[in-house]
Parts: sequence; C-alpha cells; structure tokens
Amino acid sequence: MTVTYQPDPVDTTRVALPDEILALTEPLAQNVHAVWARQRQRDGWVWGPARDDAAKRHPSLVEYDALSEGEKEYDRQVALETLRTVLALGFRIVKP
Repeated sequence: MTVTYQPDPVDTTRVALPDEILALTEPLAQNVHAVWARQRQRDGWVWGPARDDAAKRHPSLVEYDALSEGEKEYDRQVALETLRTVLALGFRIVKP
C-alpha cells in the first residue's frame, strides 16, 4: 500500500500573535498535554520509564511540569499553531 497523503495545514506564516494572545501559550500547552494524557489513560495506558506500545506504557504520562523542556516545547508549538490558525481563519480572540 502506498501512502500519498500530503499534509496541507492552514498557512499561518503571516499571522502575528499579539502579546495578550501569546500569554495564553503556557496554559494552553498545559491543557494540550492534559487532553493527550487523559485520552491515553482512557485507552488503558499507564506511566512507564520507557515507551512500550504493547504494554501501553509511556514516560510522558506525568504532570506537565515534570515533562522535559523538549516535550513542553512540542505542546507549546501545538498551542501557538492553534492560536495562529484561529486568527488565520478570520476569527478574533477577545477576552470578555
């Protein structure tokens, strides 16, 4: 089977995030991790010192603060790209 999928995400290269929106990065990154971890746990995964797909063990099933800086950065990038995408699609993010 040949996979020909070519990802084509929304172009956010020209989206500048204002400081008040950038301030959302860390709380959103924490939530990204919590949503991921909750789904893993629902799927039967537990913490383990090394990833083991067969045994459903993963070393990142810890609180956000216990993640490596690299793992936190991945979650931050997901959060930032989500914010940029919302703006690129023409929406505004306004604090009530």
